[in-house]
Amino acid sequence: MTEQDRHETIVRAQYEAFRDRRRTDSEALLATDFTFTSPYDDAIDRDAFFERCWPGGDHFADFTIERVTVDADGAFVTYFVTTDNGAQFRNTEYLTVRDQQIRSVEVYFGASYKDGKFVAKEPS
Repeated sequence: MTEQDRHETIVRAQYEAFRDRRRTDSEALLATDFTFTSPYDDAIDRDAFFERCWPGGDHFADFTIERVTVDADGAFVTYFVTTDNGAQFRNTEYLTVRDQQIRSVEVYFGASYKDGKFVAKEPS
């Protein structure tokens, strides 16, 4: 198995743990110095990630990985979510992998939908 194959296996395992609500498995995949960055979060640590981000997955009715593109340092992942209230969105994330653990995640938000129709975001 190549290093890139290992990266893909680790990254997919993280998303599957999130989707299936297996927090213990997710924790084992995240490095102790893990950071999470999104338009709402600036390099928050593991504890903050599990406090702020993990609960959102409780409202996912469907979570589908659409593509994984691996490189020497990690992987880009694009996924599509349908929430329990029918909202839908697609995000892309870049996960850095080192020493068989995920060191960081950077989230890039995509468009949102409701009942199959585009929902414009309010400008900030």
